[in-house]
Parts: sequence; structure tokens; C-alpha cells
Amino acid sequence: MAVADEEKGIIARAYEDGLPVILKLVDEMPPESVRGSFRWLTVISWRYDGSSRNGLPDDSTNQQMIALEDAIRQHLEERQLCRHAYSRTGNGLKELVYYAADQDQFMSALNDALRSHPRYPLEIEFYSDPEWDEFQKTLGKIKRPK
Repeated sequence: MAVADEEKGIIARAYEDGLPVILKLVDEMPPESVRGSFRWLTVISWRYDGSSRNGLPDDSTNQQMIALEDAIRQHLEERQLCRHAYSRTGNGLKELVYYAADQDQFMSALNDALRSHPRYPLEIEFYSDPEWDEFQKTLGKIKRPK
């Protein structure tokens, strides 16, 4: 994966099936106190047709994805209901990955945040990951420029 530095983290590019996949993440593990409070790996998946854009979403779909991310940031992250781990876009799949403290609280707040939005084609999965192993594994795949 190639990496570009960004103010709050990194953006990396990888390839799946010959198609680009863009990852966005903060390049550090949070303190143990934070990890202990957010024990549920929460994966929000949005499958889309990327056939006309080399695996990437069209402009309209991308704008909806940005609106979704903004709603999560404003209504869940800012209220300390979850922490962003990473996001990935490409090869017909957008994944927003967070660590949440409580599954029911996360879903309730997400539904409230999206009440005025159009219905998005989302799948949401929760996994117990108190050690943040998935995030550590993702960080380990990133090659930094020398």
C-alpha cells in the first residue's frame, strides 16, 4: 500500500482484483483507556456499482457516502459513542469501520442521525475486539514512505 500523509492521519492506496482501494485512517493506536471503553468493532458496509469508475463510486453515490460519514461524525463520534478506526473505498465496496462502546446505543444514535437521510444500502456488523486487533492488523499492512 502506498501512503500519503494527511493532517489527521494517512491515506493509503492498495489494489484488489486490479482495482484501486483507498484507505483512510489515523496512524496510531489510541491509549489503552480509550481501547478499553470501545470494545465493539463496528463495520458499516455499502456495496455499490463501481463498474464505470474503475471500482470507485459515481459522484452522486460518493456525495451520499460523505453525508453518511458527516452524520456519524457529528451525531456519534462527537458524542463519544464511537471512535473512527478506518474507512476504505474501492472495488465496489465502501466500509466505515468504528469501535463502539455499546451496540444498542450505537444503532439507536445512528438511526436518529439518519432519520432525515434517504435510505442507504447498508449492512452493519459488530465484532468483539477489545484489543483492537483488527485495527492493529490494518496498521501493520501500511508501508510508509522512506
